[in-house]
Amino acid sequence: MIMDEDWSPGQIAGLLRKEGTHIVKQTIYNHVHADATGRLALHMPHELKYRKRAKSVRQTKATNIAGRTSIHLRPAEADGTRFGDWEMDTIVDSYGHAIVTLTERYTNFILMERLPQGRKAGLMARTVVRLLFPYRQSLKTITTDNGCEFAAHREITGALSLKNRDKVIVYFADSYASWQKGAIEHANKLIRRYIPKKANFADFTDRYIRKIQKRLNRRLREKLDFDTPLNRFIQNIT
Repeated sequence: MIMDEDWSPGQIAGLLRKEGTHIVKQTIYNHVHADATGRLALHMPHELKYRKRAKSVRQTKATNIAGRTSIHLRPAEADGTRFGDWEMDTIVDSYGHAIVTLTERYTNFILMERLPQGRKAGLMARTVVRLLFPYRQSLKTITTDNGCEFAAHREITGALSLKNRDKVIVYFADSYASWQKGAIEHANKLIRRYIPKKANFADFTDRYIRKIQKRLNRRLREKLDFDTPLNRFIQNIT
């Protein structure tokens, strides 16, 4: 399971516990550390390398995006405990290519797609609308950062908001406050295990991108009682 699905020791222990076999995740970690070849460690989250980053608490006011709505105005209910609140971001390479990533905060369900023309705001908005349009009945909020590619956020709101319902507002995190959109930051770290930072996105097919999305959506999550994002998403969308 470690090498086939890139599951963490916590996920493996959780699944085994549900199947009646009790094993603590530290035992699995010990097994990975004891692997002299180092092959198992390559399939661990962050390859068993951890870094703690200091969190800044200063509130910043970005001015590069017209009409932006601060995350501090986002409803308190959008805390990741209800279905329908999303986060979005982009990952980029050194050649002008980008991939838009979206995750539903409650289920950790992931959507992703290549942007061959890079981080152009209009193209970004249309792509996000197309990806989320099938789920607009359940959409509540979207949270992102202050990247210029999200300048067309009002186009997203206009296309995804339903009549006689609250608008699907795009909320912007403070600058240098990535933890305010932690779900998509974590999703991007998982994606980077399959798309290294030095890679040229042009080398990857759309089929490969969809394969990554499917793999991550069937990845067991401890917060879901070791269920998968796909199962939980389907349960809430139907």
